[in-house]
Amino acid sequence: MTPAETRAESWSESDVAASEPVAPPVGDGTGDRTPDAGGADDGSGSPGATLATDRADRADGKAGRTDGAAGAARPRRWTRRRQDLAVLGLFLLAAVWVTSQIWVDPAGRVASLYSSDPAQVQFFLAHSVRVVLHGEFPFFTEQFNYPDGVNLMANTAILALGIPMVPVTLLFGPAVTFVVLVTLALAGTASAWYLVLSRHVVRSPLAAAVGGWFCGFSPAMLSHANWHPNIISQFLLPFIVWRVLVITRSRRPWRDGALLALMVTAQAFINEEILLFTALACGVFLLAVLAQRPALWWAAWRPLAKALAICTVLAGGLLAYPLYVQFAGPMAYHGLSDAVRDYGNDIAAFFAPGSPTIGGNERANVNLAPNYSEENAFFGWSLALIAVGIVLWLRGELLVRALAVTGVFFAVLSLGERVSWWDRTLFTGPWEWLVRLPLLDAVVPTRFGLITSVVIGILLALAVERSRALPVERRTLRTLTVAGLVLALLPIAPMPLKVTSRPPVPDFITADRWRGYVGPEQTLVPIPVPNMGHTHGMRWAASTNLDFKIPGGYFLAPRNGNTGDPGRFGGRPSGVGQLLEEVASTGRTPKLDDRQRRRSLDELRYWRAAILVLPVGQHHAEPLRRTVEQLVGPGRRELDVWVWDVRALTDQPA
Repeated sequence: MTPAETRAESWSESDVAASEPVAPPVGDGTGDRTPDAGGADDGSGSPGATLATDRADRADGKAGRTDGAAGAARPRRWTRRRQDLAVLGLFLLAAVWVTSQIWVDPAGRVASLYSSDPAQVQFFLAHSVRVVLHGEFPFFTEQFNYPDGVNLMANTAILALGIPMVPVTLLFGPAVTFVVLVTLALAGTASAWYLVLSRHVVRSPLAAAVGGWFCGFSPAMLSHANWHPNIISQFLLPFIVWRVLVITRSRRPWRDGALLALMVTAQAFINEEILLFTALACGVFLLAVLAQRPALWWAAWRPLAKALAICTVLAGGLLAYPLYVQFAGPMAYHGLSDAVRDYGNDIAAFFAPGSPTIGGNERANVNLAPNYSEENAFFGWSLALIAVGIVLWLRGELLVRALAVTGVFFAVLSLGERVSWWDRTLFTGPWEWLVRLPLLDAVVPTRFGLITSVVIGILLALAVERSRALPVERRTLRTLTVAGLVLALLPIAPMPLKVTSRPPVPDFITADRWRGYVGPEQTLVPIPVPNMGHTHGMRWAASTNLDFKIPGGYFLAPRNGNTGDPGRFGGRPSGVGQLLEEVASTGRTPKLDDRQRRRSLDELRYWRAAILVLPVGQHHAEPLRRTVEQLVGPGRRELDVWVWDVRALTDQPA
């Protein structure tokens, strides 16, 4: 929306003053002002107007502005554009700081605790290259888990991120693209919230910067930054939220609904779960507003109904086929794996600093979150208490009360099916009654804490803004504001993500020596066979832009490969895969009998295996080599790997 359009749609203060106690329908609010911006509301306003602030000072900060009373020139101040650039630059520097350890060697470093998710993301990025260059089907692939394949719509294939990044992936490889995405996701999310807050919620750039900072660099975002660029890429969400509020008083509901549809469609190809969270949060927030002011419904329902209708039609049309593939296509599953369905936050997690922060302690947090990639609360004692204090201080404002209801509601849901305190189960949580509902059965409940994080970010922005009106001497007020922010944010200030080294892609792969063995409909079988715990083979394939197929891999699929069954990590069980995984874990070489050899050969034939490849530097490489030799005979060393050419065995009928 252009500034001219925004001003044209905004309700002027004279309009508000001339209106009845029930405010006009909710609009852009770009030129609006909260009826009582400094404290308790007076009963007027609407969901969108409540968020709006006076923009009459839009020209403040322009060089050369003079004092109207004295005629004396004011000191030069930064223009709004310079302020914005400074804040956005700060966010980008912070994101580079957080990812700095990975930037040192993107291909050779990975988050220190888990390496599976980055390898999966890199595989998806390579798939985007094939979509663009070779016109491959974007929503399903046989390049891993061959021949069953993987339903990419039922996994997070991040097409809306991977396709625009194809040039980077082609030039520098998927490992570099991964760290670029993480860096831009952190900075972009913080920047997007800053822009929306500064234009529509608060007047103070500092207040907007504080809110944007927390939304982009909260402990939950830092936790997911290790592994999940799809989850932290939330730069569309502030605009989606604001657009939802705009349409409640829009004069152009059809146009605004169409804009919302485009943003919803784009977000669906980044992460559907976060899109669902956004819809749920908007719904709870609006219900919290209407519960306090029921009369607002009569002003808002017509434009809201029109905009949501056109949004549903357009977004539904654009997403109809991808969603059909996701829920009814090959390798579709219904419901999450039992391994993650009951992931929930411990109550104590809301009061401990996150592990990737200056005050964090990995050992202390070990039982407070499902794992280190799911620390979706971890605000620390000081921020938790300050957030409660902000709500009590500003409880007279409709906006604050609605935000508080929203934050608490999703904080409770994030506790999961079993509510616990310091890893001690207390009672059954409300999620137990919701987990089997359609769509919610695919949600990881601990991630509801991400909504609470956004609520706290907005509350911080409002608190900084409202503090300007306190009857305190300016220097004292400034000191108190800074002290409060330090107390709230310093313990959870971001630190560089901890990393560890990972094995390089073998020269046998990078030198294209594999091409002399593997045909278009054959597979290269990495040893160990790729699965959730062994994803190096996925990185090998990603480094070639998926020019060869592999069996197995790390992904979500229906149990036993039966479309429509509940989900699990990995494809159908593999005897040879489990055998080699056990050897890789224990280092013990088993004695195999003829039956095991025959079953292993049957699986290799099912995979249409051309070669088996074992890196010389693989952990427990020697026991693995001896085990494979019992299955298919002796191999030979080529460059930095052991190779077994099994085409003569797998081309034979079973």
